[in-house]
Amino acid sequence: MVWPLSGLGIEGLPVWVVAIVLAFEIGVRVAVLGIIPGNRRPQTAMAWLLAIFFMPIIALPLYLLLGTNKLSARRQERQRRINETLLEATRGMDLSNQLRDYDEQIGATAALNRNLGAFPIQDGNEITLISDYKRFFERLVEEIDASTDYVHMLFYIMGDDDEYAGPVLDALERAAARGVTVRLLYDHLGTLRVRGYRRLRRRLEAASEQCPNFQWRRALPIRPLKRRFSRLDLRNHRKIVVVDGETAFTGSANLIEPHYQRPSAVKLNRKWVELNIEVYGPAVTGLDIVFASDWYAETGENLGSQLLVDLEADEAASGGSLAQVVPSGPGFPDENNLRLFNDLIYQATERVVICTPYLVPDDSLLYAVTNAAHRDVDVVLLVTERADQFTVQHAQQSYYEALLEAGVRIFRYPAPDVLHAKVMLIDEDVAVIGSSNMDMRSFSLNLEVTLMIVDEAKVAELDEVLRGYLEVSTELDPEAWAERPWQVRYLDNVFRLTAALQ
Repeated sequence: MVWPLSGLGIEGLPVWVVAIVLAFEIGVRVAVLGIIPGNRRPQTAMAWLLAIFFMPIIALPLYLLLGTNKLSARRQERQRRINETLLEATRGMDLSNQLRDYDEQIGATAALNRNLGAFPIQDGNEITLISDYKRFFERLVEEIDASTDYVHMLFYIMGDDDEYAGPVLDALERAAARGVTVRLLYDHLGTLRVRGYRRLRRRLEAASEQCPNFQWRRALPIRPLKRRFSRLDLRNHRKIVVVDGETAFTGSANLIEPHYQRPSAVKLNRKWVELNIEVYGPAVTGLDIVFASDWYAETGENLGSQLLVDLEADEAASGGSLAQVVPSGPGFPDENNLRLFNDLIYQATERVVICTPYLVPDDSLLYAVTNAAHRDVDVVLLVTERADQFTVQHAQQSYYEALLEAGVRIFRYPAPDVLHAKVMLIDEDVAVIGSSNMDMRSFSLNLEVTLMIVDEAKVAELDEVLRGYLEVSTELDPEAWAERPWQVRYLDNVFRLTAALQ
C-alpha cells in the first residue's frame, strides 16, 4: 500500500512518481523503526509505530509535533543549572539519622529521592490537612493578607469568580499595594481553556500596571512563532503557594471554583473534590525553591538571593513530621515521582492505599501494585466513577481487570463528582501527597511536585480522610466488571493504546 495514494488510485500516475512515493514510504518505515524506540518505553514505542504504520498521514505529523518529551534547549540548560546549584547548596545536609526510628528501607527511599531531586528529608515540619474546598481558599487569603515580604503562587489552572479564586486575587492585589512582592505563575494551556480567561488576563495586566511588584507569567507558554520549540503538551501541573518563606500550600487543588467554571459541570452539579496541605517548617524551603526554579525557567530571573531561606535553621528543626519535597518532570529525566511510587509500593508489608483521579500506569507501576497484592498486602485503589476526560476514563478502565484478578480492591467515588485528590499511604507510617496523578502523563510530560511524609500520626489523619471517601464509594465487583458490555471493553482497549502515545 502506498500511503499518500491509498484509495485514490495510482494506475494513471507515471511509473517514476509511484517509484518515488514507494521509496519514500519504505524509507520512512525503516527510519521510524530505528528512531522511535530510542530511550522510550517499549509499549510507547510500539503505540507510535502502530499509529504511523496504520494512520501515517495523521500519526506521522503528530509524532513530529509531540514525539519528544524534552523541554526546549534553553529550558533544559536552565534546569540543569538549577539542579546543580540546589545539589551544592544541600550537599552538607545529611539528616538520615532522623530516620533511626523507622525501617532502613525508608532511609533508602529518602536517599533515592535526594539523588534524583536534591532535597534532603527533614524533621520539624508542621503539616495541616485541608480537605474542605472552601477552607483552602480562605487559608490562602488569610496568609496572603498577613504577608510582609513576598507571595509565590503557581497553579496549573486559574480562574476568577466572586467566591473562591476572586478573593485570593483580591488578597494578592492588596498585598502588592502595601509593598509585598507578588510572583504568580499559571500554566498557559491549562488556564487558557478556562471560561473567562481573557477577563482573568485583563485583571492580571491591570494589577501589574498599577503595582509593578505584582508580577505574573505564563508557565510553558504556547508561542508557535517563537523559535523556542518544545512539545506543546508538556505542562506545568504543580500547585504551590509560599508566603514569606515560612508557610506553604500544595496538593491537588487548582485556583478555581469547584465546578471548574464549566457550564456542563454546573448543569450536572459536578464538583471537584480536593485534598491539600498547609506546611510550616523546612519543607517550605523545598517548595519555595521549586517555585523559584520555575520562575527562573520562565523569566531568567534568579531568585536565590531573594528567598527567605535559612538552611541552618532547617537542619536544626526537630519534632513534627519528617518530610521530603520531590520535584519531577521533563527537567528530571529519571521520572522521580514514578520511581518514588514504585519504591514505596515494593516495600509495603501491610497495606497500600492509592487515591488518584487518573490511573494509567506503565508496566513498572502495574507490576508493583499487582505484586503487592500477590504478596498478600492489602491494596486499595480509590478512583472516580466517571472521570472528567472521556479518553482517560476508558484508558483507566482497561487496567481494572488485571488489578482485580491480582486481588486489588477498587472503589469508585460516585458520579457526578470528580475525586481529584492525589494521595498514597504505605503501611502505617508513610504518605505521599501532591500534584502527581498515577498516569504516564504525570510521569513523563508534566512538571509535578510531591511531598513524602514519614509520620504515623499524619498518616492516621490522611487515613481518616480517605475512609470518608471510601464510605460513599462503591466497590467494584470482579464478576460484574468482567460482564461489562463489549462496546465498553472495546473503547477501553482502544484508549489504552492511545494513552501510551507519550
